Amino acid sequence: MGNKNNPIQFGQMVLTDRVAIEVGIAKKQTFEKIGKTIGRSPVTVAREIKANRTKLPPEYPFGNDCKLARHCEKKHMCGADPEACDEKCKKCRGFNCHENCVLYESVECHQTDKPPYVCNNCYYRTKCKKTRYYYNAKHADAAVSRRRSSSRKGIRLTEEQIDTINGILKPLVNKGQPLTHIYAEHENELPVCLRSLYNYIDAGELAVKNVDLRRKVGYKRRRKKNGEEPKNGIGILGQEYRQGRGYDSFEADIGLKFSDFEVTEMDTVKGVREKGKRLLTMIFRKNSVMLLFLMPDGKADSVRRVFDYLEAGLGFECFQRLFPVILTDNGSEFKKVDDLELNENLWYRTSIYYCDPMASWQKPHIEKNHEYIRYVVPKSKSFNPYNEEDITLLMNHINSTKRASLNGKAPYELIDEDDEDMKALMDLLKMHLIPADEVHLTPDLLK
Repeated sequence: MGNKNNPIQFGQMVLTDRVAIEVGIAKKQTFEKIGKTIGRSPVTVAREIKANRTKLPPEYPFGNDCKLARHCEKKHMCGADPEACDEKCKKCRGFNCHENCVLYESVECHQTDKPPYVCNNCYYRTKCKKTRYYYNAKHADAAVSRRRSSSRKGIRLTEEQIDTINGILKPLVNKGQPLTHIYAEHENELPVCLRSLYNYIDAGELAVKNVDLRRKVGYKRRRKKNGEEPKNGIGILGQEYRQGRGYDSFEADIGLKFSDFEVTEMDTVKGVREKGKRLLTMIFRKNSVMLLFLMPDGKADSVRRVFDYLEAGLGFECFQRLFPVILTDNGSEFKKVDDLELNENLWYRTSIYYCDPMASWQKPHIEKNHEYIRYVVPKSKSFNPYNEEDITLLMNHINSTKRASLNGKAPYELIDEDDEDMKALMDLLKMHLIPADEVHLTPDLLK
């Protein structure tokens, strides 16, 4: 029981507790008094001292703790042939003379077998050659930290469990599936958590290696936005198409004119640096569903034709409900803002806002999802060989990938059953959920 000022504490001891124990031993206090000082029971104090005391090895003659070891001349106590062995028994490492010698008398000190279990206050400690124990707070704390660290190292799985994990991970990782997607689908079959999977892979304990995981790399440091005025005094921020549509306006209108869940982020993806086909990408913030459209080029008219196609297929009102607000970058293909915001009848079908220059982090969802496209179509690969059916297939596999950021769900699984507008969009673009184990995110998908 602790007193009112120092009630009994629970949990791991810290360095300050161990310093108090060391000071208490130096003052020759009882375990009960030390325990009251740190709010622990006397048994806990005794257990702490015995578990974490530092042992100093003895300095016995020939390493033998017998009282007569220094002058003992006995030989052949083990029955060895005198002609084959001339070693004195006290020096022998293969035979314990203590078991056979009737004159054996140990000089080992047994004072440390009883409280305080250490030699901190012993009068003879400076000259003693016997086994000694000392309690030092810093050494004790370091010993506990080492034990705690070593207890968490290594793999705690049976061979059967390892085979089970390899049987699930290896074929799915070979399909390009992210580890988060695999874990979300097979969580009940895997005997460890996602973090442990990464640790075991990093330690080389599984058939899947770090080289098989695409994201075992670091991100580049973000570049800060340059606040200097351009030489011509205008720059991108001063261009007419951005007036009232910059990121400052976008932030000001969130919560007033629209909510964050109504925002759709938009961008384009190039193949190799050549004229040719490009992808127009759009992502809904509310469910992370990404749309992919194959365009013949990266011109503004091609983007407008995608908008016109969606409006014609969905209807004007449905288009307005699905795409009330679009946030994009300052690419030349998006600068004809009137062609995007207005339809043929000059009715406003959406509102366009633009990110700041060199600030791709302002539309993080679409930038992050481009990573999945590059799994299948690397930057060195052109989009020219592909058709609309290929891109639709890619879109379905990406949107069927489960993600930790979505609580183990795939974007398609987050679509509300009552959302008729999203259902109409999925029917128009031939979007459907791919079974989890059939998700494929490698270049082989489009071969």
